[in-house]
Amino acid sequence: MRPDGRQPDQLRPVTMERGFAKFAEGSCLLKIGDTHMLVTATVEDRVPPHKRNSGSGWVTAEYAMLPRSGRQRNQRDLMKPNGRSMEIQRLIGRAMRAIVDMSAMGERTITLDCDALQADGGTRTAAITAAYVATYDAMRWMIKQRMIQKVLMREPVAAISVGVYKGQEILDLDYAEDSVAEVDMNVVLTASGKFVEIQGTAEESPYGIQTLQKMLVLAKKGVDELVALQKETLGIE
Repeated sequence: MRPDGRQPDQLRPVTMERGFAKFAEGSCLLKIGDTHMLVTATVEDRVPPHKRNSGSGWVTAEYAMLPRSGRQRNQRDLMKPNGRSMEIQRLIGRAMRAIVDMSAMGERTITLDCDALQADGGTRTAAITAAYVATYDAMRWMIKQRMIQKVLMREPVAAISVGVYKGQEILDLDYAEDSVAEVDMNVVLTASGKFVEIQGTAEESPYGIQTLQKMLVLAKKGVDELVALQKETLGIE
């Protein structure tokens, strides 16, 4: 039995709220269990040096946890992100760039600020899932500003954690499970079932291909449910 009584293939309760940040071009507050992630999208008429004079745009991300989002206070990243934050924000950026047609954006940047308001496991996957909604709405704003003609996203993308807890493959680990899991994995998937990234670590002993396959099946189920909620939240099919 899992600590909160869920079935092995069951997500925590999930909600998504568009437009949570009034002044951002796009935003989404995602709550999955006791993990609450706010993502805002900002559109700017500039690109990083490596994209200048290319005619192409860029999508990037920043990630942080509020000092008391977790069980203990963490230090603010006042000067520069710590190693963990940098690794996570790069993951978020890669996930979004995988499904955005940046060549049609013009030389503009969409910056995704991902802030964990409350953290109980799965903040990076929650950030990616919310980032899709925030980016979609930012592109709707760009259409109204006549910057682009349509939403430049090939398909939805979402992410979820899977792992092995007490010998059982499970979906969507909370902190109580993640902190003692034998295997911990984050999976980023598109709506069509294509992998963007897989991050998997054996914490105690190596795992076999059958275990990996079971976890990937669970991840696909979880992402399918998250994508359905993304579409419902955005009012798209």
